Amino acid sequence: MPTSSSALGLPSSSGSLDPDDWRAVRAEGHRMLDDILNYLEDIRERPVWQPAPDAVRERFRAPLPAEGSDLQDVHQSFMQDILPYAVGNAHPGFMGWVHGGGNVVGMLAEMLAAGLNANLGGRDHMPIEVEKQVLRWVIELFGFPKDASGLFLTGSSMANLIGVLIARTSALGDEVRRRGVARLSSGLVAYTSARAHGCIAQGMDLAGLGRDHLRAIPVDAKGRMNLASLAAAVAIDRAAGLTPFLVVGTAGTVDTGAIDDLHAIARLARRERMHFHVDGAFGAMAMLSPALAGRLRGIEFADSIAFDFHKWLQVPYDAGFIVVRDRELHLRTFATHEGTYLSRGDRGMSAGSPWPCDFGPDLSRGFRALKTWFTIKVHGAQRLGEMIAHTCELAQQLAQRIGESPELELLAPVSLNIVCFRFVGRYGAECKSEILDRLNRDLVVALQESGVVAPSSTVLDGRFAIRIALFNHRTTMQEIDALLGATLALGRSLSASSSAAETAGSTP
Repeated sequence: MPTSSSALGLPSSSGSLDPDDWRAVRAEGHRMLDDILNYLEDIRERPVWQPAPDAVRERFRAPLPAEGSDLQDVHQSFMQDILPYAVGNAHPGFMGWVHGGGNVVGMLAEMLAAGLNANLGGRDHMPIEVEKQVLRWVIELFGFPKDASGLFLTGSSMANLIGVLIARTSALGDEVRRRGVARLSSGLVAYTSARAHGCIAQGMDLAGLGRDHLRAIPVDAKGRMNLASLAAAVAIDRAAGLTPFLVVGTAGTVDTGAIDDLHAIARLARRERMHFHVDGAFGAMAMLSPALAGRLRGIEFADSIAFDFHKWLQVPYDAGFIVVRDRELHLRTFATHEGTYLSRGDRGMSAGSPWPCDFGPDLSRGFRALKTWFTIKVHGAQRLGEMIAHTCELAQQLAQRIGESPELELLAPVSLNIVCFRFVGRYGAECKSEILDRLNRDLVVALQESGVVAPSSTVLDGRFAIRIALFNHRTTMQEIDALLGATLALGRSLSASSSAAETAGSTP
């Protein structure tokens, strides 16, 4: 009696996992592709997000299956129990965290990469040449030296960690990899904006340098790192016998999208002999837009830049990247000299040294470059830059609409594509902060549960803010109108309910 998996051509005996009936699997594969394309084509007809029912969650608490299942049944489980309850960042109404919307071309390329199943840790094969070509494009985009190095990673959290480790090697030399930070007792200190992403502090932690050795520099009225405060902090630390070794500029803060004065930071870093790293997780891709690239002036002087293709460039997750000016410094930070299993040669499959694994911690690496390469080749830099600029134009239109409404208050300047505001309704902006904070916290959840739009939130200068991050290439003014309409309607309803509750509570 064959197992149930054989119903769709999957093998019924031990050994190979290839199907016995390729035609049956091919047919189901076409249905799977059609289903996900239909999902994307008709995505506006679906809610952005909805909570999964308990009954659905319970299905994912089943024990390890001893026997296989029919591919068609597993596919149907995906369609019914997984797809409808995703976070929804492919939806044009998703305006929450810094998540790209993905793109169809990149999705198809990911399918090809999965079928090829290449390991890009090393050895001599063409997928590594694809990654090298993307690196050359990155070098061209940022004006880096032609011999700069770079690497695909999971995302900017890992890329920023690598930036910290490279700066550590620059300050302490190769010996730190053998003897460790504690034995060298260096007293290294680093600097970044108070609004920098938390992964910078995590990088200091994981590098063994300690979060306490990262100075959070105050920001100015535009959310940028205050340069006078930065210079003063460096001077104080030097006077105390510490060693400033790293300054991290931010190209697009996650809360408001502010861009630090990268050119001024580069000058200070050079003067103080510090490694200048830029966290450009999403903002670095503004270089593709002629209308926005000038705001990143100075990024070309960075010693290293971390960014994500899977954010503003819409490459499917995950596709982070780091580019490093000094290739030899990058190599010294990670390369090992393995003389047996990972030995290198001038010919054969072991040729092509140094390998990608010599520039980072991963020996097993997927073919992230292919979906990025496809996205850039098919759409082209000009179209991608126009898409990026369009999201910023939408943000400016949203900010204008907020300014025109007496029930809404803009809480931060709009630098790129992130808008922070709050509903004030009949209370007005002068109302007690705790009342407006509570109202807007409830409003964010109500908007998410509505399925119409999905914002996130942040806190700016002690005030709770509704945070709109416009990263999805599918978003139009239709979604902006839906956001404003839902915000006003739900805000008024929550405000009325709160007033009624307060009145009832005050009745003797």
